[in-house]
Amino acid sequence: MNAAPRASILHADLDAFYASVEQRDRPGLSGKPVVVGADPRGRGVVSAASYEARRYGIHSAMPIGRAYRLCHHAAFLPVDMAKYARVSAEIMGILGGFTPLVEPLSLDEAFLDVTASESLFGPAVEIARTIKARIRTEVGLTASAGVAPNKFLAKVASELRKPDGLVVVRPGEEAAFLRDLPIARLWGVGPAAEGELARLGVRTIGQLARLPQQTLVEHFGASGAHLRALARGEDDRPVVPWEAPKSVGAEETFGRDTGDLARLRATLLKQADRVAAELRGLGLRGRTVTLKVRFADFRTLTRRDTAAAPTADGGEIFRRAWDAFTRLERPQAIRLVGLSVSGLDRDADPRQLPLFGRAERAERLGRVADELRSRFGPDALRRASLPGREPRR
Repeated sequence: MNAAPRASILHADLDAFYASVEQRDRPGLSGKPVVVGADPRGRGVVSAASYEARRYGIHSAMPIGRAYRLCHHAAFLPVDMAKYARVSAEIMGILGGFTPLVEPLSLDEAFLDVTASESLFGPAVEIARTIKARIRTEVGLTASAGVAPNKFLAKVASELRKPDGLVVVRPGEEAAFLRDLPIARLWGVGPAAEGELARLGVRTIGQLARLPQQTLVEHFGASGAHLRALARGEDDRPVVPWEAPKSVGAEETFGRDTGDLARLRATLLKQADRVAAELRGLGLRGRTVTLKVRFADFRTLTRRDTAAAPTADGGEIFRRAWDAFTRLERPQAIRLVGLSVSGLDRDADPRQLPLFGRAERAERLGRVADELRSRFGPDALRRASLPGREPRR
């Protein structure tokens, strides 16, 4: 009996995705440090940093105030999730042209199983080169890629030569590829596990691969066997095609705790419009709106409202969230407010909404607004009830 062919797995990862999209859309920022995230005057975090900003030590999840202190002359821009979702959809469309087996991990990265595609498009490494070239010419962004016999190796490979890298791990090269890499490259090895392994004299993946499995099980339980398998380049997980997200949401932590109802209302309205635009970009509508409120003492409340008909209209999402908010007892100032939409359905064709009905008209207007913002920028249209955008430092 013939052995099954070795899999050809590709991991594609956009380089500094949010920041790169902003640099693409604002040519004056090309080659300059760009930070996407919360207002630098507030308490939020960095969502993405361009490679120019990373040279100053800025990275995602860093407190935004610290990022500002490290590079105060960077361009600090707000997150535009609806735009990033639209760009992601373009990229996923390119990937889907090579194989139906595409597993997105987030808006900016995905696994592809191209084993069966090689007879049509050539070797996996050529597929990776073609994908990178198409993303550059059609979307105006760069991507890094890893090609390997399994998902773990492909992801590690894609991370090694960013930006715009391509690393190939061929069958039989797994041990040599992993041998000298630090153990922090292994999935599941955080600071605590890294410290424990260091006490065992293990600092590289190759050293871990040589440890007896029983030793790892004694120190890490059942996950010890999994760590050893990864260290030996073994990963039999299949590429699982895209599944719709369970929910889409937005939230904001205020720079100072607030009880200002006008500010809270405006914040929820902006969040509702942002979530609605992301839903429309993904071709989704949802039935359940969840409000999230965190008070000054960190006590957190959520309230849910479910309707029979799904929606992707920002006005409807806001109305339901604000209705829940007004019924809350608010004994303290508020630290964080947010909302999300779940119970999602995919539109068979979001362009073919019924002509009549308030909800349908609102969604149609929302799609027109999405198109205008895509062409002319996020501030091309604003709700009259929202204050003007404050300048970002």
